[in-house]
Amino acid sequence: MIKDTKIAVLIDGDNIPSKYITEMMEEIAKYGTPTIKRIYGDWTKPHLSKWKNVLLENAITPIQQYGYTTGKNATDSAMIIDAMDILYSEKVNGFCLVSSDSDFTKLATRLREAAMVVYGMGEKKTPNPFIVACDKFIYLEILASDDDVEKDDKGKKAKKANLYNITPKVIKLLHNSVDDAADDDGWAFLGDVGSLILKKQPNFDSRNFGFQKLTPLFKSLPQFEMEQRDQSNGRFKLIYVKNKD
Repeated sequence: MIKDTKIAVLIDGDNIPSKYITEMMEEIAKYGTPTIKRIYGDWTKPHLSKWKNVLLENAITPIQQYGYTTGKNATDSAMIIDAMDILYSEKVNGFCLVSSDSDFTKLATRLREAAMVVYGMGEKKTPNPFIVACDKFIYLEILASDDDVEKDDKGKKAKKANLYNITPKVIKLLHNSVDDAADDDGWAFLGDVGSLILKKQPNFDSRNFGFQKLTPLFKSLPQFEMEQRDQSNGRFKLIYVKNKD
């Protein structure tokens, strides 16, 4: 992640519920500064009325797009055209495409070909082709509000554990990624492992399994061992992980 990344946030208002807006904007801020924020839809339609109440609070510009032809998604077309205009304006170096629609697969691919970092956000119903076309894809359902979390024994917010399941397929992904990033002794820097996992599976997120970070996820699994090492300047500790034999 580049700290000064300028991000264009383009939201498909037709299929993204407004209830996610606060958590969504907080999540985007982790990856850069959202300098352009637009949402697309036909604002004469009643199903977008809830969005109208939160646009001003989040400085999001509504873009009106009438549905000229039945069965055709004019909103998608407007969003794609704007994305290309923004790309060529060279005002940003990253995009966040918020949609659960596979129609944006080609757009995400094209933006990445132009050396843009592309974050995707959508609900868990999002088709896989759009997910894998992004550098990173975040499910909106995991951006929980206070009503969706419980407190752990230290009073910190913790996801409800019964919502998650670490399958053998996930374990295999973690195991293989540690192997691929490991040195001759089998130890891999956790930061490298995390980057490699995202390249293999852009929608991987430790929060999908009830953990806020990758470190506690690995620590919870008996198939791995962890080690902390001091940096040469002694200011930070580096986390390494190894597959157990």
